[in-house]
Amino acid sequence: MSSQDEQFPAAAPEPGASSADDGMTWWYRWLCRIAGVIGGVSCAFAGLWNCVTINPLNIAAGVWMMLNAFVLFLCEAPFCCQFIEFANAVSVRADKLRHWQKAAFYCGMAVFPVMLSLTLTTLFGNAIAFATGVLYGLSALGKKGDAISYARIHQQQKQMDEEKLTGALEGQA
Repeated sequence: MSSQDEQFPAAAPEPGASSADDGMTWWYRWLCRIAGVIGGVSCAFAGLWNCVTINPLNIAAGVWMMLNAFVLFLCEAPFCCQFIEFANAVSVRADKLRHWQKAAFYCGMAVFPVMLSLTLTTLFGNAIAFATGVLYGLSALGKKGDAISYARIHQQQKQMDEEKLTGALEGQA
């Protein structure tokens, strides 16, 4: 047993436990994960490209973008960071976050380098990382209701409005 296994004995999530809790389908969870990995790759390459300059703001934005890539890899694909001891622990903690928290974190991470240095490299490099945050934000909104339940609600509201109107008319007479 390694030292990491002794520190985090129950760090591995139970299969099926997270899918029942958050209400995400398996394909949407994979879409978010794949978008996170692709966003990390785009942040890493664009950040490296951004560092090849003499402008200090571009260098700072590039370093921040590479840090974004590292965080995205840690949270979404810990197998890419298998030689870092705390990668699985960070991934488990990131999986326990609510979706709106992940959305705010990923979008905030992606917006900061763009605000620091507004160039095409920072815009395009952070676009997929921002899109990952948007995907998690959309999952935080929940499932869309079906048309039948909306029609029932509309019918009930219509009946209540008619009852109020007839009650007001009877009160006037």
